[in-house]
Amino acid sequence: MPEKFDAIVVGAGPSGNAATYTLAKAGLKVLQIERGEYPGSKNVQGAILYSDALERIIPDFREDAPLERHIIEQRMWLLDDKSFVGTHFRSEDYNKPPYNRYTIIRAQFDKWFSSKVREAGALLICETTVEQLLMDGERVVGVRCDRLGGDVFADVVILADGVNSTLARKAGFHPEIQAKDVALAVKEILFMPEEVIQARFNIGEEEGVVIEMMGSVTEGMVGTGFLYTNKDSLTIGVGCMLSDFKTNPNRTTPYALLEKLKKHPSIAPLIEGGEMKEYCAHLIPEGGFHAVPKIFGHGWMIVGDSGGFVNAAHREGSNLAMTTGRLAAETVIAARAAGKDMDAKTLSAYKAALDDSFVMKDLKKYRDLPEVLHNSPHFFSTYPGLVNRAAQTMFTVDGVDKKTKEREVLGSFKAARKLTGLVGDAVKLWRAVR
Repeated sequence: MPEKFDAIVVGAGPSGNAATYTLAKAGLKVLQIERGEYPGSKNVQGAILYSDALERIIPDFREDAPLERHIIEQRMWLLDDKSFVGTHFRSEDYNKPPYNRYTIIRAQFDKWFSSKVREAGALLICETTVEQLLMDGERVVGVRCDRLGGDVFADVVILADGVNSTLARKAGFHPEIQAKDVALAVKEILFMPEEVIQARFNIGEEEGVVIEMMGSVTEGMVGTGFLYTNKDSLTIGVGCMLSDFKTNPNRTTPYALLEKLKKHPSIAPLIEGGEMKEYCAHLIPEGGFHAVPKIFGHGWMIVGDSGGFVNAAHREGSNLAMTTGRLAAETVIAARAAGKDMDAKTLSAYKAALDDSFVMKDLKKYRDLPEVLHNSPHFFSTYPGLVNRAAQTMFTVDGVDKKTKEREVLGSFKAARKLTGLVGDAVKLWRAVR
């Protein structure tokens, strides 16, 4: 008789670990399956950890989690080829524990999270690929793995297997993800002495800075660049929509964009002397509210990137991933306590919990933003250039009176308004984020 579990979780990223830990902590018999050599083996990149989401799962995580720096300053830059216009927010409130955000190295963090999962009593199997879901009619009853005797059964299966979940597609739960709904990002981690990082970014021993950038860095494609300060390294990267990489006339590659970003006059001095430790590319679901597939059914639920749970407007992902994993697990725990069958009616409580959480409320708030940005590429090309030229014109003291300069700046914006529909774009953007 094949072994049966209360739950099987496929994937050991933030959402899968959150679900598995929550289930195991409640005393359920849980199997977690990860195709990597170990949890985090496929996640070398630096990232942002949002404290609140993890604190609701592991309240004392700060005691031993591998955290890099807590973020005290956020910078937002609009770039052209030679300059940037930006805004910074820095607060001493962010410098008081408990800290709100941290930079992390995912490979180290995922290993740590997985150790907590195993301490809670879950069984983890790595280097194992789940080939398909086992079905009894319309109900998921287990998984088939690429091992001898690889059929394993459970009352419920939680899919945390990443962007464009292969298992969900094979089972017909959702269609192939569209290129317009997913971004391709490339990142590098550059080694740099701690004291150099602290001097260049004007921060203390454990303090960190995040820089996010729009403009020339993406060559007119919908996307952003970013730079994070880790303890003794910097994470730098750029991501654009996969559909734009497919259609851009210059055949620009992700790696070429990253190299261009690293050579920008405003970025190059910050990373000078950095020694590349790691490089990776990965997909990020950024279709938002309208791209979220069906997330539950008879004996199954979808969490994290598999469900498209990323708030692109605020660059949030790990907190949505962990929250969806926790809520899915809590749905199973409550159903089991009430003696309910894990059918679609019971598991619909997961969607209700999500709809009542910040996850779906935020995605709904920005539901029209992806379409606005796709239809208005000038936000990533013409407009950042206009803003930078306007700033340079007004700040340059060259004997030309300010009234004349104002007319020059206004003339540039009026020309752009006729050429690109600047006012209409601005109105659409405002409506999409208000």
